[in-house]
Amino acid sequence: MARVHAMPPEHNAGAEYMLVSMLRPLVERGHDVSVWLSRYGKAHKEYEYRGIKVVPLESRLDFPTAVRRADVLLAHLETVPATASLARGYGKRLVVVCHNTHRPTFRDIAAGGTSLAVYNSQWMAQQAELFFAEYPKSTRPDRSLIVRPPVFAEEYATKPGKAITLINCNPEKGGKVLKSLAERMPDQEFLAVKGAYGEQILPNLPNVEIVEHVRGEEMREKVYGRTKVLLMPSSYESWGRAGCEALASGIPVVAHPTEGLCESLGEAGIFVDREDVAGYEAVLRKLLTAAEYRLASKRAKARSLELNPAADLAAWCAAIEGLST
Repeated sequence: MARVHAMPPEHNAGAEYMLVSMLRPLVERGHDVSVWLSRYGKAHKEYEYRGIKVVPLESRLDFPTAVRRADVLLAHLETVPATASLARGYGKRLVVVCHNTHRPTFRDIAAGGTSLAVYNSQWMAQQAELFFAEYPKSTRPDRSLIVRPPVFAEEYATKPGKAITLINCNPEKGGKVLKSLAERMPDQEFLAVKGAYGEQILPNLPNVEIVEHVRGEEMREKVYGRTKVLLMPSSYESWGRAGCEALASGIPVVAHPTEGLCESLGEAGIFVDREDVAGYEAVLRKLLTAAEYRLASKRAKARSLELNPAADLAAWCAAIEGLST
């Protein structure tokens, strides 16, 4: 049983889709999987998403009662402290899925009682080790596991389109970079896809199409099928799921070199500092030539194959089943 603040189809951010992708194989293996929401949203009644039972806060207020019946509790982001308290109180195994390397993430794990900490990258696991080395009296999780945000490539693969695309146009993800590039390249089509959170910078330019917030299962048709190059000039990414989704279609990704994006995109990534808008423009113009695009697309598809999530998910399911026995 998981406790999270929001879920698809209302909230379609990378952290939530990582969680969905991890819970789906547990459902397929016959486990009873439910997600209890901690915030009020648009949903008023329980619903099913990808085989997962989702319980809106408004529909049920007996989460502590449900905790008593659960074999394993899972939490992430803001829900970790409260869920950890209930896990300790009722003697339940707690799994914490970590999506960033900010200090509160590791402090929540170190509060004690975490049976399994799941890190989304090698570099996050390394950052966790540095934290525990700095605070040796803090309580380590009983076990840790790296699960790279699982992307089922067949659910995203399509024929690329013609646009240069940014998904989630808030300032941290690069909304200002998109606007500057669209101004510098007036003959090029751009897509500005509204994100699930943050202030959105949506250029009012004739070559920029604003795309409303898109459900995950519609990304292939509404976004990647229209995208030639994906922009990820993010100030911070612990991994960067959207980039890996794009790779499935051989869509090149031009990104700011955060530790997470360097690890996730690997040799397929084309890295330019987010402050260097002229550099982004130069790379994009080069990618718009057929020969360069073919090479970049080939690297993207090769990296997508390397990111096959089967092994990570097998280890994840085994770890959860080990906790529930």
